[in-house]
Amino acid sequence: MAELLTTASTMMCPHGGTVSAISSNTKTKAGGSFVLRSSDTFVIAGCPLNVAGAPHPCVQVRWVQTALKSRAIGDFTLTTNSVGLCIAADQATQGTVLINYTQSKVKGL
Repeated sequence: MAELLTTASTMMCPHGGTVSAISSNTKTKAGGSFVLRSSDTFVIAGCPLNVAGAPHPCVQVRWVQTALKSRAIGDFTLTTNSVGLCIAADQATQGTVLINYTQSKVKGL
């Protein structure tokens, strides 16, 4: 079992951009913050990636592996074992999201 991600979790793209979670979950909490789900929106700001001298920043996270059994409001939750791909505006995959911090009280499978 792995710790659930919440709106208080800190994440970043592999190039140092900051991930912000926008959750529609207003019911289920873990460690005092709302639990994140695969259907939530994750935007990335401040990614400095350049490809051949042209800016090519990560702008969103697409989750490809979620919790297998844990759900909140009918959707799969995200844990520290979840895999999120950092995506550019042209839909190019640019690496995986880095989870720096989350609550440690509640775990999911």
